[in-house]
Amino acid sequence: MKITYNSHLKKYAQELRKNSTLSEVLLWQHLKGKQMMGYDFHRQKPIDEYIVDFFCPKLNLIIEIDGETHNDKWNKDRKRQTRLESSGLRCLRFLDIDVKQNVEGILTTIREWIKITHP
Repeated sequence: MKITYNSHLKKYAQELRKNSTLSEVLLWQHLKGKQMMGYDFHRQKPIDEYIVDFFCPKLNLIIEIDGETHNDKWNKDRKRQTRLESSGLRCLRFLDIDVKQNVEGILTTIREWIKITHP
């Protein structure tokens, strides 16, 4: 599947990579360099009209971390996720606090998702 994106988002994605949240940094330490079961993940990846936190092209998997800025954006996030999933992508969402307090649990959830969907 070819992933398309709005080229104007590329510069903004680079800025987001430079200013990652603590939970993004914590999770990235376990996803980068094919550490997650040999799969290649990208961070702050432009897809369509959005920038997703993490993306694995081989799995068509988006991983999103929802912090306090998402508290009032549930409807917007749902619409965004529906649009991305309508193009064949899948999305796992985690709370910022859960990544900070239980990154191993988050990693286990991701591994289990991969085992179930890509046996």
